[in-house]
Amino acid sequence: MTLYAAYGSNLDPARMGERCPHSPLQTTGWLTGWRLTFGGEEHGWDGALPTLVPDPLEQVFVAIYDISRHDERTLDEHEQADSGLYRKTKVRVSTMTGEQVAWVYVIDAYEGGLPSAIQLGVLADAAEAADAPADYVAALRRRPCRSTGL
Repeated sequence: MTLYAAYGSNLDPARMGERCPHSPLQTTGWLTGWRLTFGGEEHGWDGALPTLVPDPLEQVFVAIYDISRHDERTLDEHEQADSGLYRKTKVRVSTMTGEQVAWVYVIDAYEGGLPSAIQLGVLADAAEAADAPADYVAALRRRPCRSTGL
């Protein structure tokens, strides 16, 4: 087993339960020194994709899952890490019990572009499902986005 820190739609424990049924939620915490942003707009079908970039003044709410090897392969495929779109990097997460080392997916593309309103809603709903603080969820919902025309 290895630790994975989810910051996007995988924050939602129900979604992760479907994608990675052998990988329980361990805890939540904060990834300090990183910022949630979007990039790789040319790769997304509905706008820029969520990613993280280093930023000493920011922090990102994450859910830490204890990932089995089988589920890790499934997640790599789902997140397109096997194709090179996202790459894995190790980070330190601050939790109520101390720091833990986990890996995250970071997009291998330039930062920039806007997510779709639908995608941003999914991210905010996932953060809410993971019991992120209300101000964090509200800030996600206020982020600029592009309409999908639906």
